[in-house]
Amino acid sequence: MRLPYKSLAGKFTICTSLVLLVTIAFFAYINIEALRGVFLDEAKDDVETLSEIILHTTHLQMLEDNRDIVYKMMDDVGKHKKIGLIRLLDDKGTIRYSTHANEIGRFVDQPTDDCLSCHCEAIAETFPPMESRRRVIKDCSGAEILSVTKQINNQPVCSTAACHVHPPDVQVLGALEVQASLHNVGIQADTYRKNVLAFAASLLLIIIGCLVWLTHDLVVQPVHSLLLHSRKVAKMELDDHVVLNSADEIGALAREFNEMTDRLRQAQGEYRQLTETLEAKVEERTAEIAQMNSQLVRSEKLASLGKLVAGIAHEINNPLAGILMFATLFAEDRSLPPELREDAQIIMRETQRCAEIVKRLLEFSRNSIPRKKLKSLPVIMNNTMALLEHQAALNEIEILRSYDPDLPDILVDPNQIEQVFVNMVVNACQAMPNGGRLSVAMHADYDQHFLVTIIEDNGHGIAKENLPKIFDPFFTTKDQPDAGMTGTGLGLSVSYGIIQNHGGRIGVVSEVGSGTTFTVELPLVTSAALPAKDYPGNLYALG
Repeated sequence: MRLPYKSLAGKFTICTSLVLLVTIAFFAYINIEALRGVFLDEAKDDVETLSEIILHTTHLQMLEDNRDIVYKMMDDVGKHKKIGLIRLLDDKGTIRYSTHANEIGRFVDQPTDDCLSCHCEAIAETFPPMESRRRVIKDCSGAEILSVTKQINNQPVCSTAACHVHPPDVQVLGALEVQASLHNVGIQADTYRKNVLAFAASLLLIIIGCLVWLTHDLVVQPVHSLLLHSRKVAKMELDDHVVLNSADEIGALAREFNEMTDRLRQAQGEYRQLTETLEAKVEERTAEIAQMNSQLVRSEKLASLGKLVAGIAHEINNPLAGILMFATLFAEDRSLPPELREDAQIIMRETQRCAEIVKRLLEFSRNSIPRKKLKSLPVIMNNTMALLEHQAALNEIEILRSYDPDLPDILVDPNQIEQVFVNMVVNACQAMPNGGRLSVAMHADYDQHFLVTIIEDNGHGIAKENLPKIFDPFFTTKDQPDAGMTGTGLGLSVSYGIIQNHGGRIGVVSEVGSGTTFTVELPLVTSAALPAKDYPGNLYALG
């Protein structure tokens, strides 16, 4: 648990409370002292008024020199609980009367031991001067006593009286001193002091309570909310907002926090999207590099193999020509037995087969440059189908064609592209020995700038492990003599090279038991690729 002086509310409350405490204490002290002065002034006025009353009530008796009555009146007044002492002094400073009888007859500046019987030493040595004045003294117990001295001036009525002993030129006849206890004034001052202190303490507690409540509600709670929100932001939890509806500085700070959180969430989303996009681009680029590498390896393999095959084909072609010539002579020689002539025909047939393989090898090795012309791809496909429709009908294969209308003509070598189509259609027919369906579709992909040909069959399909190798030279899945299926493994390799030389792409998707789909993409015609003459018809030009 955090100590109070370490928290914001505790520091603010302690500092404010100290300031309030000093302020209220100072205010209470000034107020108490001022009120005590007021009480003391009122007491002095009361005692002075009492002195005036005594002088006025005894004035007539003083003129008639009825001293006993005067002293009796003073003695009666001196018996009041608030009156401590009454003295009557003449103009010489002699005490003519005192409620303390042992003082009578003394001079004011000559205290005697008799004074000590009624007064402590400090009071016994303190006598009032003749002039009028007010003073506060303390008795032996420390209680405050108010002493008011009032001069008795000579008046015309006094100097003309028969009893009077003072001539007219004497101005001061004597003095009257009245001492009153300030005990009640002290009690009133203490009571007021206690009330003021109680009020100050209550006010301080109320103010401190209000400060604590206001500080917690207006400062601590909002700051605590900002602190919790900052911790969530530090943990990248950016879905929450600070809920503060105040329009003060803390409310403005909360709004800035919320805007900062929104910007961080937006930046995080952009960063995440950028990361995902970058990962996708890296994967895509990696796949492209792998494909390019695979194509490069295949191209290098085909080039190396093409050179080797070209040499072998030229070397084999001459012996095959001699074998074929002598086998033909034997087969046509009527003088030979029929059995030998049949053997010669077998030799001739197999030799022709070897010659066909050599021819294909030569075609594979030449990798001839296509002689491109602006042709309609659907027309080339229809020409190919015209050659193979009879074979498809014999195998009970249904051919479906779907060409988008107004397909643009493209620049191709018609013979090479027809050779590609023948290879693919023948492969599709051979994959459906028991009949099936062959679909041929064409459409233009103007976004990728390709004319796409899709050849799909529902034959036995190609195993997944064989798909990466079907364009490799001499790889074939039709080497099944028992089923009457043989192949050289060069058809798709040659087709791959032709499409690549045309700047296109060839792909395959297959599933065992479901069929195979070949996709051939050839580039659409651009204005820069056109020959230097006008071509009528449905020409699609990029630009």
